Amino acid sequence: MPHIPQHADVAATVAAALPAAREELAELVAFRSVADPAQFPVEECRAAARWIARALEAEGFPEVEVVETPDGTESVIGRLPGPEGAPTVLLYAHYDVQPPLDEAAWTSPPWELTERAGRWYGRGAADCKGGLMMHLLALRALRANGGVPVGVKVVVEGSEEQGTSGLEEYARAHPEVMAADVLVIGDTGNVRAGQPTVTASLRGMSVLKVCVDTLEGNLHSGAFGGVAPDALVALVRMLDSLYDAAGSPAVDGLDAGGTWSGTEYPEADFRADAGVLDGVGLVGSGSVADRLWSRPSLTVMGIDCPPVVGATPSVQAGARALLGLRVPPGMDAREAGDLVEAHLRARAPWGARVTVERQGEGAAFRADVESPAYAAMASAMRDAYDGTEMAVVGQGGSIPLTATLGGLYPEAEVVMIGLSDAAARIHAVDESVSPEELERMSVAEALFLARFAASAAG
Repeated sequence: MPHIPQHADVAATVAAALPAAREELAELVAFRSVADPAQFPVEECRAAARWIARALEAEGFPEVEVVETPDGTESVIGRLPGPEGAPTVLLYAHYDVQPPLDEAAWTSPPWELTERAGRWYGRGAADCKGGLMMHLLALRALRANGGVPVGVKVVVEGSEEQGTSGLEEYARAHPEVMAADVLVIGDTGNVRAGQPTVTASLRGMSVLKVCVDTLEGNLHSGAFGGVAPDALVALVRMLDSLYDAAGSPAVDGLDAGGTWSGTEYPEADFRADAGVLDGVGLVGSGSVADRLWSRPSLTVMGIDCPPVVGATPSVQAGARALLGLRVPPGMDAREAGDLVEAHLRARAPWGARVTVERQGEGAAFRADVESPAYAAMASAMRDAYDGTEMAVVGQGGSIPLTATLGGLYPEAEVVMIGLSDAAARIHAVDESVSPEELERMSVAEALFLARFAASAAG
């Protein structure tokens, strides 16, 4: 039977290690690791990957490699053998981050980890460089209290935010590399600070770039307006047709009636978490959990058209939009994207020319929450959070690698946890992480690894 460290000992070790972990996270946040060379130098990502490789080597991982994946980015893979007969657990995070958007809008610089009002601010602090620190702290706590009782594989991806499928393709080509008994995906989070949470489902995604063209070039709106077909107006009409009066997707053939059976998401909590303005209603129908986790959604992520400042009186010859489609488990993302494309083409007014380009895709995922790993995680979280029971929720976002790994290793258990909470503002200005959540989730992960090892040993 593997040694099972006491909760108090693990918690004390993590608490003592937290100041050093903050300094390490600051070093990692300083890398501008946006996996898009059009925005930031590729050297930033490569430097971050090598920092992670050195960190794993310092933790005693005898096998660490930086692998180039088919999309040209790099992922870090470390292997730590466990005791004879012990199960293997894969710990996943990603080091690439979203662009900072308007850096001037940040209260503190996005690439400098800054403490303010009890939180640590910086791009990637929660999503998902902080997730790597959670894994490292959990392993350090186990090493200091009897040793790591499982074999461990740490996988840190370099292009998750770009959705370019590099690590997914690498995993398919090298299925032995990431094989494990349990896959801990450290890229989700708690519904709010203080409420331990596992994510049981992820929506899949399809990103579509829609281009509408009507004229050889822009025209003077006084001389030609009212007769010449305006591409921007055509695009707006097409986009409007994607939604019903309540704001639910109304795409021909797309099922938008799913229901959620797990932990609910009260509307008042959602309004507060999302910062919905007073007097503004929510979109769609059904419960908040239904709409977020069991139904498709469509977001207009961007439109190419003249800005208001500097606009001229012109009829637009062309317009572009980028659409983000999210689909629930059980719905094929590619087929759903095909329906959106067909709907748009059928709604194009005046014979406008429409082209659609796919720019990213990922499958949805649903976990088996009745598995032994979930029982071990529920126990670990209960102790780490002073008796608070684990919530089971879905996530409206997508982690494409999760579905890929679930397909490659159907016998493996998948557990999704992380450091985000309602205040984290991931993907937005002023992203932050709660150090208390980092501390408690690190304790929970350490206890989980020990208890899962014990349950596997019988």
